[in-house]
Amino acid sequence: MTESSSGEARKPRSPGIKLLFASLVALALIIPLMLVYALVWDRQSQSQTAQDAINAGWGGPQIIAGPVIVVPFRVTQMQQEQVNGQAVSRAVEIEKLLYISPVENVVTTVVRPEERRKSIYRSVLYDARIKGTAHFVLPSDLPRFGVTADRLLWDRAELRVGASDARGLTSGGSLAADGKALAVQPGKGPGSTGGQGFFAFLPWSGDGKLAVTYDFGLRGSRSLSLVPRGGKTVWDISSTWPSPSFGGAFLPEKRDIADSGFTARYAVDKLALGQPPVGMEELGPPLVDHDAGYAMTAVVDSGAAAGGRGAGQPLETVSGNSRAVTVGLVEPIDLYSKVDRSVKYGFLFIGFTFLAFLLFDIVGGARVAAAEYLLTGAALVLFFVLLLAFAEVIGFTAAYIVGAGAIIGLLSAYSAAVLRSWRRGRFVGALLVGLYALLFVLLNLEAWSLLIGSVLLLIALASVMYATRNVEWSNVGQGRGV
Repeated sequence: MTESSSGEARKPRSPGIKLLFASLVALALIIPLMLVYALVWDRQSQSQTAQDAINAGWGGPQIIAGPVIVVPFRVTQMQQEQVNGQAVSRAVEIEKLLYISPVENVVTTVVRPEERRKSIYRSVLYDARIKGTAHFVLPSDLPRFGVTADRLLWDRAELRVGASDARGLTSGGSLAADGKALAVQPGKGPGSTGGQGFFAFLPWSGDGKLAVTYDFGLRGSRSLSLVPRGGKTVWDISSTWPSPSFGGAFLPEKRDIADSGFTARYAVDKLALGQPPVGMEELGPPLVDHDAGYAMTAVVDSGAAAGGRGAGQPLETVSGNSRAVTVGLVEPIDLYSKVDRSVKYGFLFIGFTFLAFLLFDIVGGARVAAAEYLLTGAALVLFFVLLLAFAEVIGFTAAYIVGAGAIIGLLSAYSAAVLRSWRRGRFVGALLVGLYALLFVLLNLEAWSLLIGSVLLLIALASVMYATRNVEWSNVGQGRGV
């Protein structure tokens, strides 16, 4: 076969066929993009596992509650029994527990954060100092709550303070009633901390107003929650951590966030809580958003023992869920979240770059093979792998610059060879610079990303429509070289 006959046999494709081939290659690249997406999820899971390993010997997200006074009392109930086949009623005296909430509780917390690493992963730990003063008054209308004062067993009264992960109580704690120190014992925390915490026997007869002071250190990680109860709860919290998050049932009344740390004040009134000053049941642990990095505790079934039950002890009934306010120590930049969002824009990178190649092919006359589209798309997908790998070591912004610079340099040189012109290669490089700069802006302006992206897509579509306005998509042939 002669050279002329070979050239005749190799007929050029129509613009429509070229568009179809480019689209098929772009669709095929969705598969490696999904694999990168799965890789991000896997690395995030490994990071969470490493953080859990770091936190295991320190303490998890903490929930603090109390103080609360618990007093046993006797009550007479009628029970039905079968005697000789007949139902017989008889009076039985049993013991229950009365939970007395403070009329006022003022808490001050200072959180000292600390970062610890395991390989390339890190976790935020803290050591908090919690001090507070609570005042208790027995309601004058106590009989309306189903118990009379003469039934209360004050010689067995207890003062309880809770911490959901007792491993964090490494620096001890102190309790005092009207200025007199009490002997602190482990366990028997309130129901809202799952029975974890510490307590002391309380020498109080219920007369007058009781002032209780408490002071303890607590280690934990990621977040610290407080369960308000009683009349009015005021919580002042401060830390040197610069990026807190505030969540839970109530938001802070005041807050101040700076590079040097933050301060916040919560004030929760009894009307907002909707809880009686005394009761015969405890509320269970609060439900707190786990995705935000806080503790998530399930509802405790009614009848579960909060602090354990010894022989002859009254049953501690816990039902429902309490409310909590939560302060989280979050990472300033969640690199996995940003990489995850950037991968979702991956198809736009492939689409715009392929579109530039296609226009040079159809309008400029530079022939681009399917394999060249595929190699270009593979390089664009590789950017997200580089971004993830470097971000875990040097941080997101530096990783973004390194990954984008490598791919822009690679594709600029490759485009110059494929399109047979350094001028065209520089155009592709400039296009990629604009795309990567745009993506970085969209990742940092999350609230405006949809609006900005939609407007730019409209401009891009209008530009393509203008550039291809004279192209006859069904005809075989190529345009002039430019």
